[in-house]
Amino acid sequence: MRIYHELSGKVIDFEPRGEEITLYICGITPYDTTHLGHAFTYAVFDVLIRYLEYQGLHTCYVQNVTDIDDDILRKAKEVGDDWLALGNRWTSRFIQDLQALNMRPPDYFPRASDVILEIVGAVQKLLDAGMAYEAEGSVYFHVDAWSDFGKLSKIPRSEMLPLANERGNFPDDPRKQDPLDFVLWQAQAPGEPAWPSPWGNGRPGWHIECSTMASKYLGDTVDFHGGGSDLIFPHHECEIAQAEVSTGQEPFVRFWLHTAMVYHEGEKMSKSLGNLVMVSDLLQDWSPDSLRIYIADHHYRESWSYDEIELQVAARLSQKVLAAVTAPSTAGELLDTAALQQGFLAAMDNDLDTPAALQVLDKFADTLIAGSAAGRDLTTAQEVMRGFCRIFGLQLDAENPEARVIDGWNRHLARFLD
Repeated sequence: MRIYHELSGKVIDFEPRGEEITLYICGITPYDTTHLGHAFTYAVFDVLIRYLEYQGLHTCYVQNVTDIDDDILRKAKEVGDDWLALGNRWTSRFIQDLQALNMRPPDYFPRASDVILEIVGAVQKLLDAGMAYEAEGSVYFHVDAWSDFGKLSKIPRSEMLPLANERGNFPDDPRKQDPLDFVLWQAQAPGEPAWPSPWGNGRPGWHIECSTMASKYLGDTVDFHGGGSDLIFPHHECEIAQAEVSTGQEPFVRFWLHTAMVYHEGEKMSKSLGNLVMVSDLLQDWSPDSLRIYIADHHYRESWSYDEIELQVAARLSQKVLAAVTAPSTAGELLDTAALQQGFLAAMDNDLDTPAALQVLDKFADTLIAGSAAGRDLTTAQEVMRGFCRIFGLQLDAENPEARVIDGWNRHLARFLD
């Protein structure tokens, strides 16, 4: 399998380090979820995991919940709710949406607030390394102290600050030595939740949460780490700096995978713009298989816009695929689909080219339906096609999502129910 390597800007061979692949996906900040942009990101990684499983590789998968940060506190204040109750409620909805879409649950689904002790330890290592400084109970990473800062995004230093400011940076913080320095530990503000630390009561910065959780559950080097492309800078750039300094291990991540933005009404789909297309609303009118095919018909590195006509096309393909795998098979000549199988696998091996793989699946369905009409033996071909459909998370003729999807997410859900 060849995958885009963001650090080099090339599509290169992915070589497993062993039989287990490690994967970390930045999870939701739990409010106003789950929109189609979320679904795109998590479906892409679900397909990657399922394809690795198809190839006989086990994946240890971590997805976090950013339950404590500026955004969740601001939203809780806005709606007059407790930050923890708000997060629990929206996380529960998110889990139910991913269950409905038959997405494989993560092995670990930690809250950021679960790893405060580990975060404090990571911050102390950065201080000890001379890469961070404490000021009035807050701790900051000093960006200019690490010469590799920017190696993932490749953004010139002169262009970093405006973009960081758009994405949560506070340049006018008087405690900073440089406006681009980012917070590792934030001193408690009145009315905010806080935890004890050597620098006083406070809470973690956003970036240190994810790098700490990735290292805690997956080790100092992770095979795949990803999320939406809007996380490349500053979030993932900051994660690299923190992790590679605090652990002394390089690379922190072997392959960064970033999903392109999903647009609606001419703008990027986002909470702030209010142009969200919600998964729960789409599921009122469309089957989970239709949505999974619709999402997979977009390459993970190419931006796209919500289009109901394309969704109708996806729905027709889902019906055709179902008809193909349930078509009558006779004891006639065995249907040969070797070329189609090779085409499907070649597409998946080519930087996870799901749109090309779906084109092959469409032809596969036509071949099966024609073979059934001609009295051919479809037994083996239908088994192969069902295997390919499982890679896309399709339920086909099953009444419910996979048992591991229901059971696994329910175990996580139990922690978030009031």
